[in-house]
Amino acid sequence: MSSSVIAISLVALHVALQAGFIVRALLRPYREPSSRIAWVLVILALPAVGMSAYVLFGETNIGRRRVARYKAAIALVGPATETGHEMREAMEGLGADHEQLFRLGQSISGFLPVSGNAARLMPDSDSAIDSMIADIDAAQENVHLLFYIWLDDTNGRKVVEALKRAARRGVVVRAMADDLGSRKLVRSGHWTAMQEAGVRLARALPVGNLLLHPIRGRVDLRNHRKIVVIDSRITYCGSQNCADPAFLPKAKYGPWVDLMVRFEGPVSDQNQKLFLQDWLSHVDDPLTDLQGAPARRRSDGDVIAQAIGTGPTIRNSAMPEVFEALMHNAKDDLIITTPYFVPSEAMHSALCSAAFRNVRTSLVMPKHNDSWVVAAASRSFYLELLKAGVRIFEYPNGLLHAKSMTVDGEIALIGSANLDRRSFDLNYENNILLKSHALSAKIRERQEAYISASGEVTRSDVEKWSVGRRLWNNSVAMLGPVL
Repeated sequence: MSSSVIAISLVALHVALQAGFIVRALLRPYREPSSRIAWVLVILALPAVGMSAYVLFGETNIGRRRVARYKAAIALVGPATETGHEMREAMEGLGADHEQLFRLGQSISGFLPVSGNAARLMPDSDSAIDSMIADIDAAQENVHLLFYIWLDDTNGRKVVEALKRAARRGVVVRAMADDLGSRKLVRSGHWTAMQEAGVRLARALPVGNLLLHPIRGRVDLRNHRKIVVIDSRITYCGSQNCADPAFLPKAKYGPWVDLMVRFEGPVSDQNQKLFLQDWLSHVDDPLTDLQGAPARRRSDGDVIAQAIGTGPTIRNSAMPEVFEALMHNAKDDLIITTPYFVPSEAMHSALCSAAFRNVRTSLVMPKHNDSWVVAAASRSFYLELLKAGVRIFEYPNGLLHAKSMTVDGEIALIGSANLDRRSFDLNYENNILLKSHALSAKIRERQEAYISASGEVTRSDVEKWSVGRRLWNNSVAMLGPVL
């Protein structure tokens, strides 16, 4: 066979492969048009790199075996345990204006809104860890803990020791950490020491052999949840990982500024179910210690709350739907804090729409982001948001890692999810949607403290940006669905 024939055959094979990848990208369901365009452009412009990237990152594929285990775990743990009376009481407390928000949350995780929860906003990250440790030390039956990032630092080791103490006195302790986010701790002597003390351990989404991941599922699909449940009646929810605020792996961006709430009441059952869904997806466990009655309502609890868990095995677009519904529901006031802001088109429109209808809309983000990709993509949206009337603030005193949304001083959403593509499509996330004037006011007060410490970005500031800077931001944002 002549060299020209071989060359023509190779070119034909290359074109056929390229066309096949493009067709695959165009036909993949649950994908925004912008994502299809981005992948087609990458595959056309950089064929070898684009096709390789598509194999590794082009589809939200967690692997058939894992999907089956997650579905089996969800079926085993079951949906809500609230009675019809409790549901009616919670719905009456919500009122017509807010009931549909919680109906949406129920459609995602199956959990009904529950009343009778007491809640306390933690003063800061160290206080949150100290409070968790006090609750773990007082635990009598079980402790469940899951973190995306668990570091071998002061706070991380304090939690390790608290879990060991609990296990040694007969408390059933189950602890999980994401295999990538907590890779150093799960491969350290601390992990072994916990196991020897009787702590039951699991690595969430084990990385394993990277060469097999295109077959087994994407390596960057991660468990980003932060869940702590003690004795099935106390739970913590918010943005905080198990680490010091200094966050030594990225110390130059520190301190990490987080928001964490301690709940006591029925919503603890829901957070525990989310934990157990993750746990049973990785561990065979009869759960014989969990046959008791669900958490009791607190007589002093004025918080109606609902846990919402999302991820690659939950319906597509679930997390964006919650964010967008809250934005559309706002009538007077909407404040959002997030470290990572790369919205979908629908979410960007919902945020602009809130400002257009004269809702006081504020968006607070860190001035110095640990992700240059997200920083550039975020700022590509600034001008349109500012033109709509959204006020934008950049927090300079560390990395503002708090993920929170307050609506009209009554509704709040806290948890692990960011307003970016990873939280929408790739990560397992957990949030709590709540109605409480008192707690929402506390969260809003914390948000206002972030705003007071921040510098406001104005329309004139953005219009002064150079052509090169705007070109860079917009180019990165265009590739957001790929990156």
